[in-house]
Amino acid sequence: MENTTKAVQDYYGKQLQNSSDLKTNACCTAVAYPDKIKKILSKIHDEVMTKYYGCGLTIPSQLEGLKMLDLGSGSGRDCYLASKLVGEHGHVIGVDMTDEQLEVANRHIDYHTEQFGYKKSNVEFKKGHIEHLDELNIENNSLDLIISNCVINLSTNKQKVLNDCFSKLKQGGEMYFSDVYVNKRIPTELASDPVIYGECLGGALYWNDFLTFAKRAGFSDPRVVEVAPITIENKELEEKLEGFEFYSVTYRLFKIAQLEGDCEDYGQAVIYKGTVEDLPNNFQLDNGHLFAKGKVEAVCGNTYLMLHESRYKNHFEFIGDFSTHYGIFEGCGSMNPFAGISTKSTEFGAGSCC
Repeated sequence: MENTTKAVQDYYGKQLQNSSDLKTNACCTAVAYPDKIKKILSKIHDEVMTKYYGCGLTIPSQLEGLKMLDLGSGSGRDCYLASKLVGEHGHVIGVDMTDEQLEVANRHIDYHTEQFGYKKSNVEFKKGHIEHLDELNIENNSLDLIISNCVINLSTNKQKVLNDCFSKLKQGGEMYFSDVYVNKRIPTELASDPVIYGECLGGALYWNDFLTFAKRAGFSDPRVVEVAPITIENKELEEKLEGFEFYSVTYRLFKIAQLEGDCEDYGQAVIYKGTVEDLPNNFQLDNGHLFAKGKVEAVCGNTYLMLHESRYKNHFEFIGDFSTHYGIFEGCGSMNPFAGISTKSTEFGAGSCC
């Protein structure tokens, strides 16, 4: 594990100088950014942007005033993006283990404070391993949101990462992150190849193992927000990894004590008010729940709680309670996120996430 960690530090600190040095497209999934995000990204320093190696957009809605943590914050791109979205009274912490990346992130704190018109910075960066959040002076039950962008796959102890994240989140808090997943377990001798691991493929989790880790940590009902196939676009690595299919998946995990392991039917419903910032017509909780403004939508008990016990509570009307149980709520909850999606598709192709 120690050798793997050092190899990752070397890969991201010394071998990679910018995103064009990546040997595959695993960390460059095409992302369609909303206009608001594009405007903020245009204000982020060029050096921070060129050293960004992410695989998705890990910025959910309704961030004003939140206290956030970015796991594997690298050059700080997502931290600075979040800095603008949480506002001057919010706070963003970035954690990374690579000195070279942290040096870039810290160098531009004053630049972004001025760009966003803040009196003082609302961002700080800590050096550390994402497997050891318990050693970084971050209080338990103190965070509203944890994000991560194509980093957890690089960890050698993913269970510990999820355990620590659960501990650091407040009740009703959320972990919202994108990462690389695979359709079956990768043999150790293949996964440990330095380039395959550094390119976010060797450490990719078999999706069902991830669900086990997440539930063991306390996140009872992981929800998929978005899935996109990953094309490797490197002949040598494609041959080594023949038969393995890789995907970029965005998950959201809520820390809510009452969540059940299955989606149960209590005869409940919700109505979206259309009041989440920049989402006047529809609100998407996950890839199976799109709520139209004003429409009564039947929901399972878990979905009801994810809305009622989180920062989204004031944006919904809630109908029903938990007094009567009607059995399983069909068509909701955890399932294979890759069903019906082919990695051979040219629709997604090789794109830039930078």
